[in-house]
Amino acid sequence: MNSFLFAINAVAPIVIMTAIGYILKKAGLFSAEFSKTANKSVFKIFLPAMLFLNVYKIDISEKTDLSYILYVFAVVLVLFALSIPLARIASEKNERRSVIMQAAFRSNYALIGIPLAQSLFGEEGVIVATLLSALVIPLFNILAVIALSIYGEGKPNVKKILLDILKNPLIQSIALGGIFLMVRSAFVNYGVSLRLTDITPVYKVLTYLSNVATPLSLLVLGAQFEFSRIGDMKREIFSGIIMRTFIIPVLGLGTAYLLFADNFNGAHFAAFIAVFTTPMAVSSVAMSQEMGADAELAGQLVIWTTVSSAFTTFIASFILKSLGVF
Repeated sequence: MNSFLFAINAVAPIVIMTAIGYILKKAGLFSAEFSKTANKSVFKIFLPAMLFLNVYKIDISEKTDLSYILYVFAVVLVLFALSIPLARIASEKNERRSVIMQAAFRSNYALIGIPLAQSLFGEEGVIVATLLSALVIPLFNILAVIALSIYGEGKPNVKKILLDILKNPLIQSIALGGIFLMVRSAFVNYGVSLRLTDITPVYKVLTYLSNVATPLSLLVLGAQFEFSRIGDMKREIFSGIIMRTFIIPVLGLGTAYLLFADNFNGAHFAAFIAVFTTPMAVSSVAMSQEMGADAELAGQLVIWTTVSSAFTTFIASFILKSLGVF
């Protein structure tokens, strides 16, 4: 019973917020145009603010075992490699193949994963997840740009890929957070007490913007639910759900537990659940739209993997709690 309640408490808030978004749309309070604008605002303003603060607040004075980060990197790269042939099998249209590839390796880590890690393992879970975010989110976005370029119009343009990576707001915010973190550390070394938190108006504004990211993105995600627009995308949607809901969690979590259980603790597994069981990233819709891929399929995959991953996250949390990992 404790394992069941533990899993419910971790997953339920995310599901409820998404459901509220759907109800608000049905009530006429969230229009399609508003949802589209809000989604873009999350991608370009609120999420970058959250990532910037997450990186800036990392405590680098403590010695941290980074082997779990190397593990996630390795698994994500394997998933990316596997997604190339799987996408070709799943769809005949290039603009859809790049979206399916994202479903295979790119999770909604920033918006859902980090709060989930906190729900699963408290403050230690969020610290581990935040440190991972500084490295895995840029990897997600770099691989996403490469995927969108591989199956974009014409041959992949290396210069364009690099420019798209550099212009990505998520990567820019993490890089900026890293710069401020290094400056803060340098101040500490030289005995200077100035911190970003000392500039109260600026820090408060960043905090306000950051706090908007997760609830707004979940509400908009619910508002984008449209069960009647599946059309001719059934094959691609089914493929994305199978990859995101079954193959990836089994590969990522199963390998970690069976081969490296002695190397990782509960906080690490909370981060693994955040990476491998959460749905396809919401930001993939905006990125697909910006780079000429099938944004409608991306939206459908975000929606359906959100529904299916709720069960996957619950089951994974329940099993790991039962095994004594949490």
